[in-house]
Amino acid sequence: MNRQDVEKNITEYLKPIFGFALKRCKNRQDAEDLSQEIAMRAFRALIVKDDVADMGKFIWTVAHNALSNYYRDSAKSMIGVSIDEVSEIIADPYSETEAEENIDALRRIQSEIAYLSKMQRKAVIAYYFEKRKQTDIARELGIPLGTVKWLLFEARKELKRGMDTMRKTSELKFNPIKFHSLGINGRAGWKSQDEFFRSTLSQNICYCVRNEAKTVNEIADDLGVSPVYVETEVEFLEKYGFLKAQKDRYIVNFIISEPDGELLIMKNNMYNRAAELFANDLYDELVDSGILEDSDIRCSQTDGPISLTESPRADRNFVMWSLIPYIAACSGKKLVDDRISFEEVATIRPDGGYNIVHASVIPDEIVLPEDYVYMRKWSGPMWNNKSNSILWQIDSEWSDRGELNSFNYPSDSTRVLSLYKNELEHRLSKEEYAWLAERGYIKTVGDYSGDFKSAWQIVILESKDIQNRLLAIGDRVKEKYRAEFDALKKTYADAVLNSVPTHLRKIKEYELQFVFHSDGWFLLHCIKELLRSGKLKEPTEGQRQALTTLIINE
Repeated sequence: MNRQDVEKNITEYLKPIFGFALKRCKNRQDAEDLSQEIAMRAFRALIVKDDVADMGKFIWTVAHNALSNYYRDSAKSMIGVSIDEVSEIIADPYSETEAEENIDALRRIQSEIAYLSKMQRKAVIAYYFEKRKQTDIARELGIPLGTVKWLLFEARKELKRGMDTMRKTSELKFNPIKFHSLGINGRAGWKSQDEFFRSTLSQNICYCVRNEAKTVNEIADDLGVSPVYVETEVEFLEKYGFLKAQKDRYIVNFIISEPDGELLIMKNNMYNRAAELFANDLYDELVDSGILEDSDIRCSQTDGPISLTESPRADRNFVMWSLIPYIAACSGKKLVDDRISFEEVATIRPDGGYNIVHASVIPDEIVLPEDYVYMRKWSGPMWNNKSNSILWQIDSEWSDRGELNSFNYPSDSTRVLSLYKNELEHRLSKEEYAWLAERGYIKTVGDYSGDFKSAWQIVILESKDIQNRLLAIGDRVKEKYRAEFDALKKTYADAVLNSVPTHLRKIKEYELQFVFHSDGWFLLHCIKELLRSGKLKEPTEGQRQALTTLIINE
């Protein structure tokens, strides 16, 4: 056939050939390369042929042969798959249907490679893709030669078994969860909780194994993602103690609560009733006892500037905002059933953390009553001690401390206590006063080099005696309602423990020991109850930065 006729025929088929290639290749670049290869092969064949009866049949025969070679070349470049394994699966495509089936088979193989164990993947990549000797692989991996041979043998079996398996995914693939809240009990490390649960993937991995241990591949199937990504996250979470390894399986090592509407309403009603009993009586006894006028309760908070000649005294409402939560948290220690110690259930983490972590997942469809109490922007109670003084603090929707949270509290509180002690003996530096003032702990007035005065804006309990007297009032109120508190708690605790996986119940039992004591929910409900009854007033804007903070001298 002369060159002009060949070029004319090839030109007529260029667009259909590219469409054929584009439909069957992994990407556009491969399609362009393949269509050029088909056109070149057809051109070379036609230039020496004179007896082509059916041009269309000839062109598509060349196209299918070129596509078959493309499949084989793709198979050779697929990490971790032997040529022999692929050849058992792929037949030379002829019809369009067969070609599509082979593309699907190739894609299945590529996904199954990810289900091999890490050592299997390393071995097959080195042997089949990098064409390295088994002895070299054994040396690099630090394993016997026989182990390398076993890994390759098992990898081939796993690939073939994977191709014959219909993998099932759970609802998490289509409807992933997201943690509603995160909290810690104990000492935070230098990593924040957001770093550990940095993605939807890490949260769903933990949720997937909250009730039973699963392998990396089982987790991957549940989430509908590649095991390679799951493997990396699992190693990270296991390193920091959020997952626990059980041979080749993993199970969550912290509390993930998933309460239903009934349990949430039960909790809300329990705390509402306990706060109604305790907070109102405590407030009334503090007022009636006259203890609020004691000079050992010191606070110079003022919305306005301070004076060089007068020492302001905080209004009673501001002082109550600190005393009520503190007494609610720290009184009644003799009533606490502390048979389980913190050391028995806490986890030591590589970042310096020593704590119990808990997360919550709340289904979207839960409908809660209008008066349900939500925990918003809450941290605490938090406390730190230095040189016989304690800085006690909570952060809430009513306070405004900017960057204060449980993550930076340890270092900030240590510095506050150190500066407080130092100022008792001498004037601090300008920079130190500025640091305290920026955080709302102190106000200053005057010329630093001349007449100068400072005033602490937080509540300070000057003696061990005043601390004991305040806590004794709380002790009496809690003892008064002890039987009702125990009954409220028992019903709730039984329901909670039934909702927690067996392997985590001891952790939850430890936390339940402190219901109505160092318990953020109880403190929150006490504040809400006193605001509802009108005994506490909303803090002013000027009070929010120093709110619910005490220094207690022991």
